[in-house]
Amino acid sequence: MDALKNILNRVSARKLSEPHPSAEEMEIVYKAALRAPDHAWLRTSTFIEVKDKGLKKLSDIFFDFGKTIPDLSDDVLIKYKNAPFRAPMIVILVNTYKEHPKVPAIEQKLSTGAAAQNIMLALNAMNYSCIWRTGKMAFNEMISRELGLNENQEILGYLYIGTETGEKKKIPNLDIDDFVSYL
Repeated sequence: MDALKNILNRVSARKLSEPHPSAEEMEIVYKAALRAPDHAWLRTSTFIEVKDKGLKKLSDIFFDFGKTIPDLSDDVLIKYKNAPFRAPMIVILVNTYKEHPKVPAIEQKLSTGAAAQNIMLALNAMNYSCIWRTGKMAFNEMISRELGLNENQEILGYLYIGTETGEKKKIPNLDIDDFVSYL
């Protein structure tokens, strides 16, 4: 797929099902992720791949987190428990902060964000779809601990991955004059 066409046609997909990428395809996807800009080559981006039995484990972690929220309704608790099953594969985006005199924490997070975009574009080029989700499950110390992360690591989001079901979301073309100014 032409690189510009891939970028200009990528959209997030809310409804995902099997198939998901193979291990061989994901190796290529991760190589693309690791080509993201990375000031001082700190390698702060890591990924946790979740599929099959891992989805159940993540479901249990989300459910346990939900139980800690006072007055959370049973409906919302079930929604948390079912969240991982919205796609056949999830990649958890993890940023590991590394002290560096020239690379502040925000640059390190931006690098992981760029890695996530590369993942999404690589998947799109392979005819898979995904959506980047955050919410209460990201930036969450309890869930980070349950996933074995340390105090320097932070979940920046979850990429839900699979094959889009239903009609592809249509988004309008945006007028660049609304977003670009000139000096």
